[in-house]
Amino acid sequence: MNFNLVFNLTGKVLLLEGVSMLLPLYVAILYGESPLPFIYAVLITLFSGFILSRLPYKKHFFAREGFFAVGLIWVLMGLFGALPFHFCGQFNSFIDCLFECYSGFTTTGASILTNIEAMPKGILFWRSFTHWLGGMGVLVLTTALLPSMGLRSHFLIQAESPGPVFSKLMPKQSQTSKILYTIYCVMTVVEIGLLKLAGLPLYDSFIHAFSTAGTGGFSNRNLSVGAYENPTAEMIIAIFMLLFSVNFAMYFLLLCGRAKDVLNSDELRFFLGVTALAVFFSCINIYPIYHSVWQSFRFAFFQVSSIISTTGFATADYMTWPVFSQVIMILLLLCGACAGSTGGGMKCSRILLLVRCLRREIRQIIHPRNVSVVKLDGKVVEENTLRSVMLFTGCYFLISLMATLVVAMDNFSFTTSFSAAFTCMSNVGPGLDIVGPAGNFAAFSGLSKLVLSSCMVIGRLEIFPILVLFSRSAWRRA
Repeated sequence: MNFNLVFNLTGKVLLLEGVSMLLPLYVAILYGESPLPFIYAVLITLFSGFILSRLPYKKHFFAREGFFAVGLIWVLMGLFGALPFHFCGQFNSFIDCLFECYSGFTTTGASILTNIEAMPKGILFWRSFTHWLGGMGVLVLTTALLPSMGLRSHFLIQAESPGPVFSKLMPKQSQTSKILYTIYCVMTVVEIGLLKLAGLPLYDSFIHAFSTAGTGGFSNRNLSVGAYENPTAEMIIAIFMLLFSVNFAMYFLLLCGRAKDVLNSDELRFFLGVTALAVFFSCINIYPIYHSVWQSFRFAFFQVSSIISTTGFATADYMTWPVFSQVIMILLLLCGACAGSTGGGMKCSRILLLVRCLRREIRQIIHPRNVSVVKLDGKVVEENTLRSVMLFTGCYFLISLMATLVVAMDNFSFTTSFSAAFTCMSNVGPGLDIVGPAGNFAAFSGLSKLVLSSCMVIGRLEIFPILVLFSRSAWRRA
């Protein structure tokens, strides 16, 4: 293991994180709040990053170093990112600060705050800005800004990129990263402008655009988006939640004039089909509550978009809806968004591959001599990829169930414990019962919060980079 290179790269990311804290520092000063929490955090983060980034290293960088670096960077990034929360004095413990920060960077949106509107504006800005930083991926931003390191950054992005298959848009990874972040920034700015035109204050527009872009769900209002009672803003946010849930490679293909390839994407058609069906059935199911087709569609469309994109915004408490609609939300929570997007969950491409693998197995049982392959977008999927999908699925449920077992020691209901573990693993935020859209995670013990924070990071990095940190062979020097 090339530790010096890993620590050097970690230091550069911490420098980037420290510089990022200057924006909420400016917001705090702008609103006449104490800048000290951010000043302390910036100094500590920049100093630590500077020390690590000065370590000499050899350019010996392979997949092992890539996965190890990504896991370590995300763990440390949450630790340093929690410093502004700790220094502001508004949180009960440092564990609460860690939970809120990991929830931000992993774009989960689960919160321990009971009165969000009482928090300083600078802190709430940093809270949502962590969504934006973590949404596209911190390592993607790093390779876009620091291509001069001369590393095989493909291994870094492969370890951080969500989905079973990773592919570069351009020959150089730094070029791919710049394209992705350009699209990401443009879409964020457009949403900010539209929300401002829809009547939201500029500060609120930034908060909700950051959270939508990262599909995180942090709001600066206790009642989330529903507090505004603004149908236009709700539709804008709902549409952008879906847009940010689509593989960003699709937008690149559109810019290149390859609309046909976009329309032929199996995953995109699956994602849109599942969304449409979920909205349709939820709308019918909740119609007796609202007695209006428009109101039923308004709330169903927003909540389905929020859950399948793993954003977690709320305009209605779906815990008051019929059980059928609640089950739909749980299924959407597990499904998640598209690979290559800012959304979480298992990813639609994996669900699609699992279904097609099942269909192939059934065919081979009926026709033992039949040789068939699994295809996605008209291309044959390699057996190694299918094996990794199966392994990921097994680990996903095993870790979620183990987390449920630990959280159950807090003696909450099975629904609360189970949904809390799975919603954190899927990076969604709201679950069912106590952790529903009208609740929060404040009542959990410190141990449960640490376990759930771990689930957020494991889910965001899709398991393997974190598991590498606990492998003895990874700690051996090459």
